[in-house]
Amino acid sequence: MMSIVAIVGRPNVGKSTFFNRLIQRREAIVDAVSGVTRDRHYGKTDWNGREFSVIDTGGYVKGSDDVFEAEIDKQVELAIDEADAILFIVDVEAGVTGMDEDVATLLRRVNKPVFLVVNKVDNAMREENAVEFYSLGLGNYFTIASISGSGTGDLLDALVEALPEEEPVEETILPRFAVVGRPNAGKSSFINALIGENRYIVTDIAGTTRDSIDTRYNRFGFEFNLVDTAGIRRKAKVKEDLEFYSVMRSVRAIEHCDVCLVVLDATRGFDGQVQNIFWLAERNRKGIVILVNKWDLVEKDHKSTREFEKAIMEQMEPFTDVPIVFISALTKQRVYKAIETAVQVFENRSKRIKTSELNDTMLPLIEAYPPPANKGKYIKIKYCMQLPTPHPQFAFFCNLPQYVKEPYKRFIENKLREHFDFKGVPIAVYFRKK
Repeated sequence: MMSIVAIVGRPNVGKSTFFNRLIQRREAIVDAVSGVTRDRHYGKTDWNGREFSVIDTGGYVKGSDDVFEAEIDKQVELAIDEADAILFIVDVEAGVTGMDEDVATLLRRVNKPVFLVVNKVDNAMREENAVEFYSLGLGNYFTIASISGSGTGDLLDALVEALPEEEPVEETILPRFAVVGRPNAGKSSFINALIGENRYIVTDIAGTTRDSIDTRYNRFGFEFNLVDTAGIRRKAKVKEDLEFYSVMRSVRAIEHCDVCLVVLDATRGFDGQVQNIFWLAERNRKGIVILVNKWDLVEKDHKSTREFEKAIMEQMEPFTDVPIVFISALTKQRVYKAIETAVQVFENRSKRIKTSELNDTMLPLIEAYPPPANKGKYIKIKYCMQLPTPHPQFAFFCNLPQYVKEPYKRFIENKLREHFDFKGVPIAVYFRKK
């Protein structure tokens, strides 16, 4: 299980700057994804070999201080509920504020690691000024300057030391499908349509993530593990902001699955939250199937399906090689097709292309359409191979890899998809020095 670290605090203390610095510490980084609403962000990083997810819960002022207070309380409570550790960012320039004290009051009740982080400490005088934050009652603090990175190493050393031990994952050859999407899109209905009253279940397995339920499932001639994020119990404190809560659950489910079944409500379309969940899955290199639920509620003609698909693909560019299945969980329309498609995507993600076959296919294409010359220098690609990774990655060996531009990488990716079926699977293409 990958741990989640939440960054909390009031606006303008440098949370986003610190968040960006954290996720940029990895070389092979999973990019930050803009949050579901307002300025929340989700990313993944590591420190000293320990991977963890980072969530910037944001903070915003809307209307009066009372409105803001209610909103920040809600954000912090959600972060407390889901995160394994909490970084509470404060601003040495502003000193201790009433908003800081309100957040500290909530955090003092928490039975989880809480790190008080005093930001913008970039000289000795400010180091002395930071002493006043002892008054928040959270014990020792860490001083950092998020812009320069000063002090972040000591903080991260302490953070990874405090994170819970990673739970071992049950080894299985079965695909793991996570059902994700925004609230009320029909995830529960879809899962109930799959399982039905007569359950063909071998066994229930305690969730590998803290809240999700892993169900070993055997039906329609397929066998797989179903990661049911829809069935996760609501926490008592979570009364509002279901969208934020659902994304925090989805982060865990996505990171620990093979294929994401992204369920969207046909009456709402491929909206902002669904897009963010989609890109979370893509950046984690998971297989993806889009399930357009409640298709029976949409007024349609012979063009409706094609137009709906086109609208979704425009939002997914440049990764448009994703299967889209129109279903109705209520009537069980195309539920079998959804599972059949997910199994196919899993097989595509696990596919291994023989090196000889890959070279026989790709090198003639590259010879016919070579990379454009750069500064009078010609790029010669001699050899290619699939890397031994859990998801499809390809290395192309050439004399001048630094001159290969993004458009040509997309050309190579498109040709790989054209000749080998990788539908629904993100693939990575690297150019390396021969």
